[in-house]
Amino acid sequence: MSPDIAHFFGTHTPRLDDKGRLFLPAKFRPQLEQGIVLTRGQDHSIYGWTTESFARFAEKAQQMPFTNKEARNFLRMLYSGAVSEVPDKQGRISIPPVLREWAGLDRECTVVGAMDRIEIWDSAAWDQFATDQEAAFSDMSNEIMPGLF
Repeated sequence: MSPDIAHFFGTHTPRLDDKGRLFLPAKFRPQLEQGIVLTRGQDHSIYGWTTESFARFAEKAQQMPFTNKEARNFLRMLYSGAVSEVPDKQGRISIPPVLREWAGLDRECTVVGAMDRIEIWDSAAWDQFATDQEAAFSDMSNEIMPGLF
């Protein structure tokens, strides 16, 4: 693993407080203490990147052709909900109402590591997603990533 790229893995279940703040999982805090960029994620989750990982993503996104309608729509959805946060001394971040609504967050949350980003899910939605994906995950083969296994 490259030392300059954050690597997140694991599943954690912090709670959202009454003010819309989330305690980041302790294992993720050192990588996110300088800041986190939150935005709408796919499947009604919230993506969270280190500022460095988001900058790398943004460089790639700038290469997307703005004349392509799907590219424009994807970037609109992604960037219109983006916000930069710095965790407080207790490791909490505020999740803006627009993102809480997008992900259906109420109290019970699941935070999963997804390589260079984290994903924040409503726990019931995550459980349903994981259940729905179980058979497909078991059946994945070389077609997804040849030579990985």
